[in-house]
Amino acid sequence: MSNLEKLKKHLRAGQVYRRADLVGLSTSLDRHLRQLVDEGVLKKIRGGIYYKPRKSVFGDVPPEEQKVLARFLKSDDFLVMSLNSYNALGLGTTQLYNEQLVYNHKRDGRVEMNGQKYFFMKGRKYPKKVNKAFLLVDLVNNIDLLAEDREALKGRIAQRASDFGMEEVCRTAKLYGKAATQKFFEQITSRSEFASAG
Repeated sequence: MSNLEKLKKHLRAGQVYRRADLVGLSTSLDRHLRQLVDEGVLKKIRGGIYYKPRKSVFGDVPPEEQKVLARFLKSDDFLVMSLNSYNALGLGTTQLYNEQLVYNHKRDGRVEMNGQKYFFMKGRKYPKKVNKAFLLVDLVNNIDLLAEDREALKGRIAQRASDFGMEEVCRTAKLYGKAATQKFFEQITSRSEFASAG
């Protein structure tokens, strides 16, 4: 069996590979990867990352986002967020965004892969599962990324924060909020405590 055939046999439909995963399967790996891309057996996502498409009646099925990001980051420890998720909080945000946020421990910066834009944010703490309290805290963390009237939005958050359970929001802000975000929710809490005392 030739090296090219050995490489082809190793590849599984729907899987994403780094070049480093395939070393040892071919003595002419770069040439064979180019050949497989030319033949349509593999698709190149970006330098050093490939996937073998699954076929459907509609054509090639793109790889799962989680698999692409896991191979890119060389880790399964990340959280993908969309700024569009904030629109579900009922706070009047209406803009649509085509960039995904990726909280992780390895990379910073903006990258485009497979037609999708990603903003990698290293060093942010994040939960395994997202709930409404985290979404609210995350919105305030990322308010500068939004194409909304920020002061008006902060006013609406202050008015509606208690709807999300202030105790849980403050606890979530302490765990995942930037310093400014924590301060913002502390001020809302102290104002509401003052109002209820009066």
